[in-house]
Amino acid sequence: METIKSRSDFEWVFTNGRRFNSSLVRLCVARDLTHEGRVAFVAARRLGNAVFRNRCKRVLREAARACDMPCAGADIILFATRATHDAKPSVVADELERLIAKANLR
Repeated sequence: METIKSRSDFEWVFTNGRRFNSSLVRLCVARDLTHEGRVAFVAARRLGNAVFRNRCKRVLREAARACDMPCAGADIILFATRATHDAKPSVVADELERLIAKANLR
């Protein structure tokens, strides 16, 4: 799974992308045909301490694997919410599939 790493790529996706929200995960998607598809996992500091944030990102990564991410031709940023921490990866994956369908990525 190729990830978005540079600050400029994050800013490009965040400014040019469309946002989709749910209680478990927030999604920002920007079409980018120059890449096969990349994904990033974000847990803001306001969510809690490092242990809390790392658990949220682990749940997001597992849900992304279950959804066969990244999607071809799209850069995606997944944002954790407080509810992500306590949710099972399978439940987050179901919600992520719904958001992916809403974003017309499949």
